Amino acid sequence: MNVTEAINKRHSYRGNYLPEPVSHNDLVKIMEAGIAAPSGCNKQTTSFIAVDDVAVLKKIHEAIDPPICETAPAMIVVLTQRIKAYRDRCFAIQDYSAAIENMLLTIVELGYQSCWYEGHITDEDRICDKIAEILSVPDNYEVVCILPVGIAENEPVAPKKKEFEERAWFNSFRGL
Repeated sequence: MNVTEAINKRHSYRGNYLPEPVSHNDLVKIMEAGIAAPSGCNKQTTSFIAVDDVAVLKKIHEAIDPPICETAPAMIVVLTQRIKAYRDRCFAIQDYSAAIENMLLTIVELGYQSCWYEGHITDEDRICDKIAEILSVPDNYEVVCILPVGIAENEPVAPKKKEFEERAWFNSFRGL
């Protein structure tokens, strides 16, 4: 699969997963794709924890309310550090966003599915803090996202996208 195919095949998958494990090597490849992402001023603010231990996954799932991705056999937990980079600005959000997209594309290329869960865990109830405690994440790191990883039980459904002409133009803005 080439990169364009992976981009067009990737869709958020919120369904059930088959009970087949994700190989250690595939989890490494997924995290390596995240590490390869660009990083503002090369501060490398994004880190990852792959979780494939059933007992640890169970603890994380118990912390997530309402429940999500309960049948995924693995999960990538995305961490960030809010490090100032250039002119007193922090690019952590851009850094972890690029890393997540790289990982989502690699997940699809390897035959798995996933979904970018950020708001659900970083909302006012701070599920991210509970996950950080379960995984012994130090205070100078912040859990910002989880990516379930597994083989989808069903094909993901592509959402309807606006037409190209509604979102992309040449030489000037030409919105409708």
